[in-house]
Amino acid sequence: MVAEIYFETISVKLRVGPDIADITDIFEDVIQKSRIVNGVLTASVVGSTGSLTTIEFEPGVVQDLKDAVNRLAPPGVDYAHEKAWHDGNGHSHVQAALLGPSISIAVRNNRLKLGTWQQAVAINHDNKARTREIEVTVIGNK
Repeated sequence: MVAEIYFETISVKLRVGPDIADITDIFEDVIQKSRIVNGVLTASVVGSTGSLTTIEFEPGVVQDLKDAVNRLAPPGVDYAHEKAWHDGNGHSHVQAALLGPSISIAVRNNRLKLGTWQQAVAINHDNKARTREIEVTVIGNK
């Protein structure tokens, strides 16, 4: 069997960070278009102040994640990045790097293989609103 490859660029509008959006349904739509039954979806956010991960997308966990990334790399702290760029987003780069720009999720029976309470999310860490481009690739068998 030869693996098939499908790719698409999606865009997600996000507010000032940390802002978190559930993109599970968007990924599911990509899988449906790909017609891949079993394989893997990989995705990578374009830009150094965005990240992708999975969480239970409910208000408490969303707030907990926002609070956690702000504790790990708080805004308002002196970052070396500020000395070069003076743009106030040194924390944004560090937060994004800690969570990472990419994700891989198994595809089974033409659906994401996620837990009952698990959703894929995009995060903007920047100190301004952004429309994030996410490069999505689905590889597998039809």
